[in-house]
Amino acid sequence: MNFKVPRGTQDILPDASWKWQRVEKIARSICDVYNYKEIRTPIFEQTELFQRTVGDTTDIVQKEMYTFTDRGDRSMTLRPEGTAPVVRSFVENKMFGYADQPVKLYYTGPMFRYERQQAGRYRQFVQFGVEAIGSDDPAIDAEVIELAMTIYKRSGLSDIKLVLNSLGDKESRNAHREALIAHFSPHIGEFCSDCQHRLEKNPLRILDCKVDRDNPLMNTAPSLADFLNEESSAYFEKVKNYLDIAGIEYEYDPNLVRGLDYYNHTAFEIMSTSKGFGAITTLCGGGRYNGLAEEIGGPAAPGIGFALSIERLLLALDAEGKAWTDEPSLDVYLVTLGEEARAKGFEILGKLREHGLRSEMDYMDRKIKAQMKSADRLHANYVIVIGEDEVNENSVQLKNMADGQQKKVSIDELIDVLTK
Repeated sequence: MNFKVPRGTQDILPDASWKWQRVEKIARSICDVYNYKEIRTPIFEQTELFQRTVGDTTDIVQKEMYTFTDRGDRSMTLRPEGTAPVVRSFVENKMFGYADQPVKLYYTGPMFRYERQQAGRYRQFVQFGVEAIGSDDPAIDAEVIELAMTIYKRSGLSDIKLVLNSLGDKESRNAHREALIAHFSPHIGEFCSDCQHRLEKNPLRILDCKVDRDNPLMNTAPSLADFLNEESSAYFEKVKNYLDIAGIEYEYDPNLVRGLDYYNHTAFEIMSTSKGFGAITTLCGGGRYNGLAEEIGGPAAPGIGFALSIERLLLALDAEGKAWTDEPSLDVYLVTLGEEARAKGFEILGKLREHGLRSEMDYMDRKIKAQMKSADRLHANYVIVIGEDEVNENSVQLKNMADGQQKKVSIDELIDVLTK
């Protein structure tokens, strides 16, 4: 049979996987500086968790989730996003009782959504996300946004912008909801079936519709900004003030709507502004989700977070012409001539690796010229040559591949010479 990778997924091959590792290393190191600690949750959860938190009127729940019934006749879903599982773990493990609040967490791993494959969008994709749970201080909103921006800048991106909006508190959203229903109801028959279904349940989702985005009613729809109460407006102003203090530029967009129902107050996206990136410019999205912990049975624990796509970060680097090409080099390559030399080389190889030196040798019984070519392809910094004479003299020929200089080195001194 001719097996192929499933549609909407990809194999990350060795010549690319090091780039993914570098992104993760950068993001992890930044989280460490900001005192965020890693959490790992299961790849699948109870389906109701996502129905209750993400929202049953969202495209994710209605069209994109990978849901199955397990052998215990329970409905399970491969996680389509990371926030709900993290908050579930926060509640279940009583992290709200920790002495230090907010609880600052990060995660990375595969997510699953059944959607049409596009550049940088897959049915299995990898997210890196951050959640700060337990505080409603506007300063933590700014910190989370700053952390996300730092990851992109440290990765080498410069053509990016931060877009910001406030979705308001429950009172503000309810007032806006009623205004949207009154606005769209007389002409709802002109809209797609999804929008018609959302009118009463969650009319805010209509503004995020891809099918009817050009309908004139979209441009004249009531703006949430006009319905923010005094408390919500004051909160948003404080968030912006902290961003100003941090020196982070942002663009206010009153029409920014996040695709998940649990968001309130601060909502943001980080977008690529590179001309070569493509039509879908969003790299990262996030926002505040006060009330989410209560929705799944926990105590009040306001939170804020974001998730970024590693696939799209790497695409953005390509679009800016900053794609990483400096694959980590090999420290040492061993060239052996003859059976005794191979055995001695294998012994030396183990010692090199014990001292943290990235080392390799030939396992294909090739001639010396082919082995040297292999060392060159692997960008080896040094080559060790061992033949019959070297075995008898307990020495090696050490060649510096940068300047071509070669010298005899005692095996007993080899590690010291290389590590220096």
